[in-house]
Amino acid sequence: MAAHAFEDWIGRERIMEDTVTLDRARKLAATLDLDPDVPRNGGPLPHGWHWIYFHEAVPRSALADDGHERRGDFLPPIPLARRMWAGGRLRFGRALRIGTRVRRVSTVRSVELKQGRSGSLAFVTVEHSLSDEAGVVLEEEQELVYLDRIAEGRGGRPGGARKSSDAEAAVPDWTEPCSLDEVALFRFSALTFNGHRIHYDRPYAVEVEHYPDLVVHGPLLALVLLGAGGRWADALTGRPAAGQPVSFTYRALQPVFCNESIDLCGVASHGSASEHALGLWAAHATRGVVTRAELVIEDPRSRPPFRASEP
Repeated sequence: MAAHAFEDWIGRERIMEDTVTLDRARKLAATLDLDPDVPRNGGPLPHGWHWIYFHEAVPRSALADDGHERRGDFLPPIPLARRMWAGGRLRFGRALRIGTRVRRVSTVRSVELKQGRSGSLAFVTVEHSLSDEAGVVLEEEQELVYLDRIAEGRGGRPGGARKSSDAEAAVPDWTEPCSLDEVALFRFSALTFNGHRIHYDRPYAVEVEHYPDLVVHGPLLALVLLGAGGRWADALTGRPAAGQPVSFTYRALQPVFCNESIDLCGVASHGSASEHALGLWAAHATRGVVTRAELVIEDPRSRPPFRASEP
C-alpha cells in the first residue's frame, strides 16, 4: 500500500437525510434493556443513539464477502481484510428530537498507513455533521482501522490480547456488570443495518476471521458505557438529568466477545463548578481494559452556545 493511492478519497463526501423515528428509538431502548415506553415523539433522543439512523440501503449484490459495502465508493479501497471501529469523538449541541428530519454530511478526512506488530494497518478518519432545521446539533469524528486477517491459530483470541498497563492502577468510583448476548448483537446489527458477519455469523467469525466467538460491536459497547456514564453523572451532581453531555471520546483497545462478562467502570477524573469529566472504561477480568472513554458533563446554566467547528 502507498498513501498516495488513496489521496482521491480525502475530502470525499456522502450526504444523507433520515427521520429520527420513534419506532427505532424504542427498539434500541428494548435492546439495551431499558423501558421502551420512555422515548416519545418530540422528546430528546438519548445521546449516541443517532448511530441507529443514517444507514445506506446497499443492495445485497453490492456487499463484500464480510457483509460490508464494497470499498471504493465513499470509503477508500484499502486492501486489508479486517475492518474494525477503532474509536471516535462526539461533540454534543442541542439534543436531536424524535420525529424530526435530520441531515448528515460525512467527509473522509484522512487515511493513515502504519505498520503494527501483526502487520499493516490503515486508519481512516471520517467526520460527520448532523443538522436539523435550526442548524448543527452534533459533530462526530469516527476512526476506522483496517488490518490483515490473522492466520488461524494466532488470531483474535482473548489470551493473545495484551493486558492494559493502567488496568490495575485505576480504582473506579462506580462499577456495573455487563454481558451482551447473541440476541443483543443480532438486534443491534438489525437496527444499524450492519451486515458485518463477525457480529451474527459464528462460523464466519470463527473459521474465516479466526475469532473465538461473535464480536461485540464497538459502538454498542460505547453506547452502554455512555449510558452508564450518564447515570453516574446524575449521582455525581446530585441532580438527576441536570448535567448536559458536552463531549464523549472513546477508544476500543481490544475486542469483546459474545457473552463475555465485563465491568463498566467510572471515576470522576476532574471537575469544576460548571463541568465534570468522567473517566470511563470497560474491563475484562483477565485482559484488563478493553474500551476506554471520557464523558464531559456541563451544567446548562454555564454552557456557552454551541457553534459548529471550523472546517
